[in-house]
Amino acid sequence: MTETVAFPQDRTCPYHPPTAYDPLREARPLSRVSLYDGRSVWVVTGHGTARDLLTDPRLSSDRTRPAFPMPTERFASARDRRVALLGLDDPAHHTQRRMLVPSFTLKRIGTLRPRIQETVDRLLDVMEAKGPPAELVGDFALPVPSMVICALLGVPYADHEFFEEQSRRLLRGPAAADTQDARDQLDAYFGSLIDRKQKDPGDGLLDELIQDRLREGAVDREEVISLATILLVAGHETTANMISLGTFTLLRHPEQLAELRAEPTLMPAAVEELLRFLSIADGLLRVATEDIEVAGATIRADDGVVFSTSVINRDEHTFPEPDALDWHRPARHHVAFGFGIHQCLGQNLARAEMEIALLSLFDRLPGLRLDAPADDIPFKPGDTIQGMLELPVTW
Repeated sequence: MTETVAFPQDRTCPYHPPTAYDPLREARPLSRVSLYDGRSVWVVTGHGTARDLLTDPRLSSDRTRPAFPMPTERFASARDRRVALLGLDDPAHHTQRRMLVPSFTLKRIGTLRPRIQETVDRLLDVMEAKGPPAELVGDFALPVPSMVICALLGVPYADHEFFEEQSRRLLRGPAAADTQDARDQLDAYFGSLIDRKQKDPGDGLLDELIQDRLREGAVDREEVISLATILLVAGHETTANMISLGTFTLLRHPEQLAELRAEPTLMPAAVEELLRFLSIADGLLRVATEDIEVAGATIRADDGVVFSTSVINRDEHTFPEPDALDWHRPARHHVAFGFGIHQCLGQNLARAEMEIALLSLFDRLPGLRLDAPADDIPFKPGDTIQGMLELPVTW
């Protein structure tokens, strides 16, 4: 590469990596990118190299380290605020994750499937009763995971407009002040909710943390607030974007959609392929704590490392014809959920929600189609989780 590629950048198509990343695809598995402040960091774009490095304990997820890479000014504004799970290294990360794992096992999520189906059916009933057209993000894609994660955590869904707005400000700003204020508001919200639950416990995961951990002194109040925030925000934002962008992508690929409608048993495989293809969380961040020799290069201690999941998941050495949507490829070894100790805790829940939501949507509304030219439908910028800002549909 003759000049360093800036990272992150906006996509030109909502379901393909930015065209500006093409040099990164050619330079696999490791090259350099520049961040908003001009800092040059390593970018990992090869699938095998990514999986090796994501399990390397010499790469830290601790965002409070001075050398940790900051992709945006918003992100940098929260440098001093420790983030539960995602921003911790072992053993602290392992301790937190062990508390939560029982609530997200495949068996536990299996027991939630009827509730997810009921939620999906209820929302589709409302959409059908209102009649076309509809705005699928607000009417369906966002409420499905929001309702489910609220029920799982024991957070009142009646407050969804508040925490969805704060989540939006937290992840998309637009300014650093918005991010800071959103964090403060979510901290205050969960602090108040903890107070109420201590007096009047419920049966959600948050209640379990309060009763079994907070009261015993195993965790402190700040840690419970941080855990609740990351679970709530990640638990609805990511899946909402996958449902909306997944729907848009299917509508733009009618042959693959027709195959899926003819063979609904393909849906689990289709979800894996959509996770690979869309790679909505593009840009996992680490900092080296020691020198690391990899792929013919040396990552020095304090070097920043970015994992471009959208490019890693289009590695043709692992996924032949990676820019094609193919339900029959073995796509489960993608890194859309990350890899290693920080692999997404809620991946079983996300898969269940996507399978049920997409299968039910296209079954109930077989005539579903876009209600605006595809090129006119707005999608999210490259410095946040990818997805549709809105999705006008009719049937």
